[in-house]
Amino acid sequence: MNILLWSLAALTLLTANAVAGTRSHLEQAMQYSEAALYARDAKTLIEKAEEAKQQASLASGEKVRGRHREQGLQCLDNALKEARAGNVEAWRTASKDALDHFTRATP
Repeated sequence: MNILLWSLAALTLLTANAVAGTRSHLEQAMQYSEAALYARDAKTLIEKAEEAKQQASLASGEKVRGRHREQGLQCLDNALKEARAGNVEAWRTASKDALDHFTRATP
């Protein structure tokens, strides 16, 4: 009986952790956008912004405010352009704007 109870408790705990660890594509886009915002160099920003763009694009099937998702994608494009040009302040501003739009896109 004890083994059955311990097994049930362990299964419940594992299931709860798996569900809690699942993030939507939009949440992942927000996480990568924030990483891009605090990137120390253009290479890191480009890497994080590209991942954010991919996740935000995948979020099109989720229940999100599409206008803000699209605007966030445009901001990421701007951040990438500015990073490639070496404009640090401009890439940070564009990354912050992307994060703001993705935050507003959440229902």
